[in-house]
Amino acid sequence: MKKYAIIVAGGSGTRMNSEIPKQFLHIKHKPILMHTLEKFSIDDIEIILVLNIDFHEYWLNLCKEFHFNIPHQLVKGGNNRFESVKNGLKYISQKSIIAVHDAVRPLISIDKIRESYQQAEALGNAVLSVVSKDSIRRVHDDHSYIIPRDEIHLIQTPQVFRSEILINAYQEEFRNEFTDDASVVEKSGVKINLIEGEHKNIKITYPEDLQFADIIL
Repeated sequence: MKKYAIIVAGGSGTRMNSEIPKQFLHIKHKPILMHTLEKFSIDDIEIILVLNIDFHEYWLNLCKEFHFNIPHQLVKGGNNRFESVKNGLKYISQKSIIAVHDAVRPLISIDKIRESYQQAEALGNAVLSVVSKDSIRRVHDDHSYIIPRDEIHLIQTPQVFRSEILINAYQEEFRNEFTDDASVVEKSGVKINLIEGEHKNIKITYPEDLQFADIIL
């Protein structure tokens, strides 16, 4: 089946103490976002990059500067992640398998990307997760309660779906509990299938994450 990847790049540099959004910070001499797009430039995957309109020209200039020529459709971002994914879905009309991936997760392996598409095609959806390595406590009313860590799965991207499932789910109006695509799809009544992710597949959020990513790359 036809494959698409919607890369969501609407983040800011707030927690990174950066003047530019974190997807444009450099690892191994080029922007994080370029590393991420390179991972999806396989198997004829059509890439849709959803980016804040204020940074479209900035991104295009970066592509010229770094001679970055991986084909992708540049799409205007929304006011939140939900709206951004919805904008990306407007450019998909044929039956397909669609991955949605955070722009600042450049460490995902190509093998795991391929596995995600394969599992989504077979099962309807596939969402990467890893079991927490740390002890977990829930805090409520000044008390903390232990939660068995083997019951806690940390959700990652890509999250991959058959197009009819994802497009139908995004007909819903935005809700605050929609923190990722799995939560949107689950609200539509579809069971979410978790598959094993990778602990290295971190979302770059803090300055020390850049150092970790640099070592892995």
